[in-house]
Amino acid sequence: MYQLFLKHLHKKPWNKGKLMGPKPPLTTQEIWSIRIRLHNEGRVRDLALFNLAIDSKLRASDLLRIRVSDVSSGDQVNSRATVSQQKTGRPVRFEITARTRISIEKLIESDGLTTSNFLFQSRLHGSPHLSLRQYSRIVESWVSAVGLDPASYGTHSLRRTKATLIYRRTKNLRAVQLLLGHSKLDSTVKYLGIDIDDALEISEKIDV
Repeated sequence: MYQLFLKHLHKKPWNKGKLMGPKPPLTTQEIWSIRIRLHNEGRVRDLALFNLAIDSKLRASDLLRIRVSDVSSGDQVNSRATVSQQKTGRPVRFEITARTRISIEKLIESDGLTTSNFLFQSRLHGSPHLSLRQYSRIVESWVSAVGLDPASYGTHSLRRTKATLIYRRTKNLRAVQLLLGHSKLDSTVKYLGIDIDDALEISEKIDV
């Protein structure tokens, strides 16, 4: 028992050496750099995971627990899907773009998945789907491959990416709130990192 205690005491924390706090979203150029690299390397699972992470705007814990039946009907991958958030228990809907649907269809075919299977299978024995730690390491490999600092980016970067792009193009906070599944608008404001300059930019466009 004492040896187990010492082993736990000296176990390296998973986040040691990592910068904690808000992670920046990816830019459009960075999205395509990662996407093209994964496609060219034939990484079917990673490409589907990356595309769905961007589209769904889900927390990592919800993304990794998606089953084939959550995103498909019969042999077709749906253009929209709904999942219940673990953190809040509330359902959230998201779009699945044509590009993402194709990558998911290829994953289902290549892995021989059935409707009851988790979409993102783990390569480790005894694990029904990718773990948060595995996913974190995968994201690190993606951003490193395109020259980004893995200490500055994380799984939350993917959740924030499309939401941030939508806000920047539309300034529609309510829409982003619904897409992220936030119960309070304040949460969305903090999540996107909106500051006084953003508010002034919006205000300057309104001439009354």
